Amino acid sequence: MQKLLITLDGPAGAGKSTVSRKLAQRLGYRYIDTGALYRGVALVVSHSKIDPQDDLALEQLCASLKLEFRLIENNSAIFLNGAAIAHLIRTPAITALASTVASRPVVREHLLKLQLEMGRNKAAVFEGRDMGTVVFPQADIKFFLDASIKERALRRHNESGDQNDQTLTETELNIRQRDAQDANRLTAPLKSADDAVKIDSTRMSISEVVEFMLAKIKSEFDS
Repeated sequence: MQKLLITLDGPAGAGKSTVSRKLAQRLGYRYIDTGALYRGVALVVSHSKIDPQDDLALEQLCASLKLEFRLIENNSAIFLNGAAIAHLIRTPAITALASTVASRPVVREHLLKLQLEMGRNKAAVFEGRDMGTVVFPQADIKFFLDASIKERALRRHNESGDQNDQTLTETELNIRQRDAQDANRLTAPLKSADDAVKIDSTRMSISEVVEFMLAKIKSEFDS
């Protein structure tokens, strides 16, 4: 089968990260968690005490960062200026700040160039919120993964584990706020591409979603 560029978009807590990672492993592709790139920027913004609305400061900050993914024990891990940061970017505070940072055009422009370079050779699964609409509108196949808000809140709450000091109700409220912010931002709002394959994972297991996607890919590209 030819090398494909696959995108997977959707709201917070829909299961995108787990599904994308497993799909990439099954295909032997690279997995690119683009949300981790924004979280990486947010982490530095938090430590630097930069105003997340200050575009000039954000532009200078982005120019100083080296964000990359490395394959560690068959898993894709994000590194910032040579240091692993996956364990630092999943807190509620960084999650909220990442949403704010992601709304700034100067940050999106910088990370857009980085993502395009990462996708140049295809054979990759890109997960995010605007992969199929803005970053890779000509992707070989696009998926949009969704689930009910209550199910997404439960997944995100469980996913955060020991780093989460919020109740399930607070997590659900944060997801509703994140949905509204992502959908209504002026730059690259969250939405499904017209030609994306839409999947409601509310009552589906991770393996069922992955198998559905593999079957769809095979039906279209396995000649």
